[in-house]
Amino acid sequence: MKEVTGKSTTAHLAERFVSEAKVLLQHSDWSVGEIADRLGFEYATYFNSFFKKHTGTTPLAFRKTAR
Repeated sequence: MKEVTGKSTTAHLAERFVSEAKVLLQHSDWSVGEIADRLGFEYATYFNSFFKKHTGTTPLAFRKTAR
C-alpha cells in the first residue's frame, strides 16, 4: 500500500476513522462515547486522545466549531 499511495495502511485507517468521526460529530447528536463505541474504540478516553493526535483538537471542541 505504501508503495502505491505513499502512506502506510495505519495512516489510511487513521484518516478514515478521523473522517468518519468528523461526520458523526457534525451531523449526529450522539455523545463522544457513543461515537467512539460505534467506531470500535473500547474506551472513549482513547478515542479522545486519538482524535486530538490527528486533528489537534478534542472531539467536543471540534463539534462546537463545526456546527
